[in-house]
Amino acid sequence: MPDVQDKLLEVKGLKKYFPITQGIIFQRVKAHVKAVDGLDFFVRKGETLGLVGESGCGKSTTGRTILQLYRPTEGDVIFEGKNLASLKGEELRKMRRHMQMIFQDPYASLNPRMTVGDIIGEPLEVHDIAKGKEKKERVQELLTIVGLNPYFVNRYPHEFSGGQRQRIGVARSLAVNPDFIVCDEPISALDVSIQAQIINLLEELQQKFNLTYLFIAHDLSVVRHISDRVAVMYLGKIVELTDRDALYKNPLHPYTKALLSAVPIPDPVVEEKRERIILVGDVPSPVNPPSGCRFHTRCPIAIDRCKREDPEFRNVGNEHYVACHLV
Repeated sequence: MPDVQDKLLEVKGLKKYFPITQGIIFQRVKAHVKAVDGLDFFVRKGETLGLVGESGCGKSTTGRTILQLYRPTEGDVIFEGKNLASLKGEELRKMRRHMQMIFQDPYASLNPRMTVGDIIGEPLEVHDIAKGKEKKERVQELLTIVGLNPYFVNRYPHEFSGGQRQRIGVARSLAVNPDFIVCDEPISALDVSIQAQIINLLEELQQKFNLTYLFIAHDLSVVRHISDRVAVMYLGKIVELTDRDALYKNPLHPYTKALLSAVPIPDPVVEEKRERIILVGDVPSPVNPPSGCRFHTRCPIAIDRCKREDPEFRNVGNEHYVACHLV
């Protein structure tokens, strides 16, 4: 484990369950959607931790629960030495200045009734950082930083393309000089040519402002490019976590191997020779996940023990964490 001073964020036993209720007047909780079910990881200062997995595995919920947009059902989120899960009211509001989020959909995350100047300037007013002329100058500076014309302050979101809107979202997240940003699939709704521009912008900003990212994505090629370490998530749990090069060269968990086998390789000779792992069945419901290892219903190498025992998420050497009985 790294030195305590080296960690910006540490997550311990994080769980987020959403209740399923029945009845119109007297609502009874009949079950829970176990979106996030016991996560343990840390993020070092200045690094990018990639979080990958299939749709519905709990990636976005993890990001939102860390920022306390969803309050955790159980567990601790220790940020700069403070447990965010136990903070409320003014204390939590002050901590929000140090952590921000870039949302997935640039069309839905910007208020259509507000100008760009108001959207980017709102965090400055909420945290009493700048007002009036000072606020306008700061907004123009932020627009320049993300590669937009500083005189766009009086325009509305509908006047911009998807890539430009996402740049506005990036500028808004930078307004309060945060230390940590959750990037919730920031490029998945954009054209491929624009995706590269946004990735390059995020990398430039990280270097310039010493930012720390939790980068949530589907595209494993993008994650390999931008991340220092990668966590692979399946049905509410992290199944593998290690350095990006170690993960791509030597994946240990059968689910990680299946994911990586689906990534297209531009060399047709290599593509033809490699083995493609096809997983059987569908992802089980997070309302009623399988007993033991979550992945055993689809795993090509599962044994009886996998059905009974939940594998420990353990370090198998060189900070390579994996949750599998057969590793």
